[in-house]
Amino acid sequence: MVRSWTARSSLVLNVNGRDVEVDAEPQALLLDVLRGQLRLTGAHRGCETGYCGACTVHIDGRAARSCLQLALRARGHRITTIEGLQAGQRLHPLQQAFVDNGAMECGFCVPGMLMLGSGLLAENPHPGEDEVRRVLASNLCRCTGYRKMVQSVLDVAASTP
Repeated sequence: MVRSWTARSSLVLNVNGRDVEVDAEPQALLLDVLRGQLRLTGAHRGCETGYCGACTVHIDGRAARSCLQLALRARGHRITTIEGLQAGQRLHPLQQAFVDNGAMECGFCVPGMLMLGSGLLAENPHPGEDEVRRVLASNLCRCTGYRKMVQSVLDVAASTP
């Protein structure tokens, strides 16, 4: 029997620290599986070209655009969404800094910004302002002008030993 290229298959993904089984077609995007099957709606559908950054998640600790990633290719990798960023009921320090600094307006870009910023801080706990601006600029925000978001990342960096 010849299998159709659109045949669904079962795959196990490690999402937010736990293995989950999903059914996906070979061309299914990670974003669609996260939102549609796992009901993890923090990664937003924006431009669908990887440009806006609204769909940013971490794959093995590195920021990645989930609208460009096939779900099948995510097998064997650790996926972290905005829903998995906090530890239990305690916000991630960057989430708290965003709240403290009022670093959000409409909120659409915030999950992607938090994933980019937390990824940067994990790689470099003490980035300079230019580096923070460069990283966050890869995620579109039409409301805030980035100033409070940049300050939030710098505040977390300053409080890190």
